Amino acid sequence: MASFSKLKDMFRLQREAKKVKKELRKIQVEAEASGVKVVVTAEMEIMFIEIQPDVPREKIPGLLTDALNRALKKAQVVSSERMQSVMGEMGFPTDAGMRGMGQ
Repeated sequence: MASFSKLKDMFRLQREAKKVKKELRKIQVEAEASGVKVVVTAEMEIMFIEIQPDVPREKIPGLLTDALNRALKKAQVVSSERMQSVMGEMGFPTDAGMRGMGQ
């Protein structure tokens, strides 16, 4: 059975995770690919897509895919960094802290 202290930590972690999730909705990252601009939140939601009028129609799908993939990767990095900082503040091992454990 889990101790009261561990349960308390879990509830605190849950509260902090919800708080970070709210923050992630407000953080926007962008990426561009030759006239195609994509903005996503750090929670991986697409905010808007802008395509310049001079972009050749046949190139739009490839450029859009490229810009979306890069924006989503940036968003993942931001999200991961935020969650790791919360985990670290609460005394839980983070990626950085766990790297030395397997050696």
